[in-house]
Formats: sequence, C-alpha cells, structure tokens
Amino acid sequence: MPEFRTPRPAKGSSASAVDNATDGDHSALMDGAIPYALRVAAGWSWRLVAIAAALWVLGKAIAPLSLLLISVLVAALLAALLSPSVMTLRKRGVRAAGAAAIAEIGMVLIVVGLLALTGQQLIRGFAALTDKAIQGYYEVTRLLHEQGLDFTSEQMNELMAHVQTAITDNPNAVLSRVSAAGSFAAEAGTGALLTLFALFFFLMEGENIWLFMVRLFPRAAQQAVNGAGRAGWKSLGAYVRVQILVAAIDAVGIGLGAAILGVPLAIPLGVLVFLGSFVPVIGALFSGAVAVLLALVALGPVQALIMLGIVLLVQQLESNILQPFIMGKAVSLHPLAVILAVAAGSILFGAAGALFAVPALALSNTVVRYLATRAWENDTENRIEPLEFAHEKRRRERAEAKAAERAARLAARTEALLHSHQENQQDSRQGSNRPDNPAQSPAADSAPDSAPESPSESSAL
Repeated sequence: MPEFRTPRPAKGSSASAVDNATDGDHSALMDGAIPYALRVAAGWSWRLVAIAAALWVLGKAIAPLSLLLISVLVAALLAALLSPSVMTLRKRGVRAAGAAAIAEIGMVLIVVGLLALTGQQLIRGFAALTDKAIQGYYEVTRLLHEQGLDFTSEQMNELMAHVQTAITDNPNAVLSRVSAAGSFAAEAGTGALLTLFALFFFLMEGENIWLFMVRLFPRAAQQAVNGAGRAGWKSLGAYVRVQILVAAIDAVGIGLGAAILGVPLAIPLGVLVFLGSFVPVIGALFSGAVAVLLALVALGPVQALIMLGIVLLVQQLESNILQPFIMGKAVSLHPLAVILAVAAGSILFGAAGALFAVPALALSNTVVRYLATRAWENDTENRIEPLEFAHEKRRRERAEAKAAERAARLAARTEALLHSHQENQQDSRQGSNRPDNPAQSPAADSAPDSAPESPSESSAL
C-alpha cells in the first residue's frame, strides 16, 4: 500500500510560502463550492448596501441645507424654462445680463399679475356670494332638521364658546402653531429670494458655471461629462415645458367644467388650478377644494358633488394619462417609471420629492444612456467654450482692444512717472554732493598758495 507523505518545501522557499499557497487553494476551493450566481448576488448586495449607506449619510448631512438646496433646484428648473427666451434676446443683440433680467422680471410680473387677478376676482366674488353663503347655511340647517339633527343658533353659540374656551385654555399650542406658520412664511420668503438670485446667474452665465464644474474633472473625462450634462439639460427643459402643458390642460378642464355648471369665478379658478399644478399634491388639493367650495356656496350640494366629480376626473386623467404618456414621451421615460417616481418621491420627501422626482429620473436616464453609448465621440454640439453670437464676439473683441489700449496708456504713464522720479532722485543726489560754502572747497584752500604776491605785500616785507 503506497504511503502518502506531506510534500516538503523546495529549496529556497519557506514554510510561509507553502502556507500561503495552501490558503489560496483553500479559498479557491471555497469559491468553487459557492455557486457563481450567489457570489455575483452577494457582490451586488454589499455594493448596493454601501451606496445606500453613503446616500443616507449624505442626506443627513445636507438636511440642514434643505432650504438652500430646494431653492437652487427650483432655480435650475426655471432656468431650463427661460433659457430659450434668453438665447433669443441675446441673438437679437441684448447683452447676457440684460436678457437674463428681462426674462426673470417678465416671469415675476406674469406670476404676480395672475395672482393679483385671481385674488381680486376671488375677493369680489366672495363679497358677492355672502348672501348665498348665508342662504346655504340656513339650507344646511334645514336639511339637518329634516333628518332629525337639530342645529339651532344656541348650539352654534355653544360650539363657538367651546372653540373659544379651547383657544384660551391652550395658549401655548396656539402660539406654537402661530410661530410655526410665521417661520414657514419666513422660510418661504427666504427661499423665493434665493431662487430669484440663483436664477439670474443661471440665466446670465449658466454655461460658464457648468464649464467651470466640468474642468474640475480629470482631463480624459471632461468631454464625456460635458456632453452628458448638456444632454441632461435638454431633457430637463423638455420636462418643464411639458409640465406647463399639463398644467394648462388641467386649468382648462376644471375651468370649463365650472363654467358649464355656472360656478362663479370660473376664469380665476382656472388660473388658480394652473398655478397649483406646479405644486404636487398640495396644489391640486387646494385648487380642487376651492372649486368645490365655490360650487357649494353658489349653486348647492348637488352641483358641488358634480364639481367634485369633474375635479377628480381631470386630476385622474392628468395623473394616469397625461403625466405618464406625454411626460414619458418628452423625457424618454416609461409611464410606469413616471408613476413610481412620483409615488416614491412623495413618500420619501413629501411635496418636494414629488416635484423633483420626475426631472431627477429624466436627468439620470439621459446621462446614463449618453455615457453607455459613448455618444460624446460623435456629438458635434459638445462645446468646450461658451456659446457666442457674432455680435457678442465683436463686442468682446472691442472691449478687449479698449482694455489693452487703456493698459498700454497706463503702462506708458507709469513708465514716464518712474523715469521722472529717477531723474529727480539723480538731481537730488548731485545737489547733495555739491558744497554750499566756496571757502571750504579745495580750490579756495589752494588758491592763496599758488597766487603771486601783490606789490603791496612785497613792499611791506
């Protein structure tokens, strides 16, 4: 029977090398014992867990800066919307700063005008609907009385007394809610100012800012990063324009339904729906509640129920048909992906998450596709310099020539002043070396010795 012996290490090798080889063979055997699919799944799992942990830490780190982050993101969305108008103004000879200011001021005036029109119409309408509101109150109390639920004026006074007692007995809760509302208003105002400030610079020199960020990457990756960012910016602009289209369809649908039912203030109601469509969930709920309340006060409960059905129908069409199909086609996303993105954003981050979920998904999808297909290699629009129109280039060259001329004049003036200063210093040095008393000069001391004696001096001798 053959005898099995442990192999001895060769000459020049050590026991540790044999141990290492044995460990390597053991790990190879263990890897062979684990199925390949399980090893791949494990590798993906720990990497995904690491990415999720990094994102969680990043979210916790930037949570105190959420106001600043949301303001910058809103400014980016508005810049994607207004950048075509800025480019049109620049093409017609307006400077970049002037074009950005015109576009931003125009947007602010339009929004303020719509809000002012809506507010005035609502105030006038509610003032005219006061009598109908009182009649509606009595109608509701009559219906309750017919159903066996008496709700008299004494009960109303008792209810108001309970409300007043609850307020007076809990001043801290009331003050906390008032302070919370005040802090929210202050944050909203600060966010609006930050958004307008960032929007102006995005419109004026957004391309310069982007190219500066591109130069922070390694030189070999700059072309790919630049092209991917520009492609993502185009998809972001498409998203904002489609969102405006969807908001306009919502406003027309609800406003037209209110006009058909005879609800007063149908036009301001449509404007309110249009503006509210840009605020996910909250805006739709608020505008829909206003429409139903107007129908209830002006026309009665039956028309209010019909108005509620119209609002729900339009909002369901918007969320299940317009958003997935029109939005998905514009930003190259599947309808299911759009629905899931909005739902996930709402669950995780509330209204802000619902607002930025679809643009973030569209941007990520475009960037990944651009990089995966190496589209930057054949991209003719992948500029590494800011876009300049012909008149802007001439204006820049004239400004550079004037600046060079001013610099040359300043250099010549500086050189002349320096030369004059040097001459003055040389003259002052020569003046300080020249003696002030002639009797102390060497020539005066040697003159009596070398001069001949006069006759008077010789006679005196």
